[in-house]
Amino acid sequence: MSNIHDLVFLKEKIQELKDQGVYRKLPVLEGANDAEVILNGKQVINLSSNNYLGFANHPRLKKASIEAIEKYGAGAGAVRTIIGNMTIHEELEELLAKFKREEAAMVFQSGFNCNAGAIQAITEKGDIIISDELNHASIIDGARLSRADKAVYKHADMDSLEQVLKESRDKYRNILIITDGVFSMDGDIAKLPEIVELAEKYEAMTYVDDAHGSGVLGESGRGTVDHFGLHGRIDFTIGTLSKAIGVVGGYVAGSKTMQEWLNHRGRPILFSTALPPASVGAIIEAIRMLMETTEYTDRLWKNAKHFKQKLGALGFNTGHSETPITPVIIGDEAKTMEFSRRLFDNGVFVSGIVFPTVPKGTGRLRCMVTAGHTEEQLDRAVAVFEKVGKEMNILK
Repeated sequence: MSNIHDLVFLKEKIQELKDQGVYRKLPVLEGANDAEVILNGKQVINLSSNNYLGFANHPRLKKASIEAIEKYGAGAGAVRTIIGNMTIHEELEELLAKFKREEAAMVFQSGFNCNAGAIQAITEKGDIIISDELNHASIIDGARLSRADKAVYKHADMDSLEQVLKESRDKYRNILIITDGVFSMDGDIAKLPEIVELAEKYEAMTYVDDAHGSGVLGESGRGTVDHFGLHGRIDFTIGTLSKAIGVVGGYVAGSKTMQEWLNHRGRPILFSTALPPASVGAIIEAIRMLMETTEYTDRLWKNAKHFKQKLGALGFNTGHSETPITPVIIGDEAKTMEFSRRLFDNGVFVSGIVFPTVPKGTGRLRCMVTAGHTEEQLDRAVAVFEKVGKEMNILK
């Protein structure tokens, strides 16, 4: 008889992953996450990080982080509701509310935690959550934790959304419409003005996960709500502090009522230690930098346009992206992974993304251009794309 502690059932599942060719080991980065890095021992141009503004290794953030440690220590030491809530956490929430042009903000330990904690706190049995079919995994998990009913509408399809709203309005007390602000695989932007109009027509609440809009869209990265000028008309805006802001964490921006309630019912706030002071200090500095100038977001968009234009001119299919996220759609899964491997061999790191993350037959390389890249680095990367594209007959 096999020993239960051998975890044979998991060994079998791992073998299945190997048989399917999807087993992987974690890539290892030697040093900071920058535009050019040493990955698995090889120097490569990095086109895979979410470090949109180049803040992750910025001297000002590092200095602020060290100063916060000197004053507040290495860890918060408790959940916020007991004795882990420091003046630095309060300062961050005040600054974020000001930056986002909202009444209040509530900080969580990650963007994923925001969705896991907030969705279940604001919905209950007798309510319905209506979600875009391409919403992020954390939204799906957050909705699962709620006792509300769930419905899905076709991606960015307003007729589909209205159909679900029509069917639901009389059957439920509260309706919560949830959408990503920017969809992470294609780089397209949610139709927020239309969603808000439908929400107001059917008396529904709106919830936007702006992970890939934070620090990218709107004035100096204030996000998708700011981009469309919809302040005061979105009930819950989720932002991340782990991507463009360059650190870790997430927040919900909205009304004082929202903040008060999440303070009592947001489970990650109640049951998980507060963000470490070092992270909070760096985040505060990053937000201040964005409030000082638009130079970081301007550079990000300039780089993104330059890169997209060059790839498009070569004949690559870059989809319908409206943001710096630049998918290079290859189609076939095996070919996509092979393309990614060959780029790496030639000094460019872009991870291949295939089914089940994206639909079958739409395998792609998701290029993440940042403000930290130089034009020279982007041009070198494009030259490698051209070389490998021709070798693999992707480019004619």
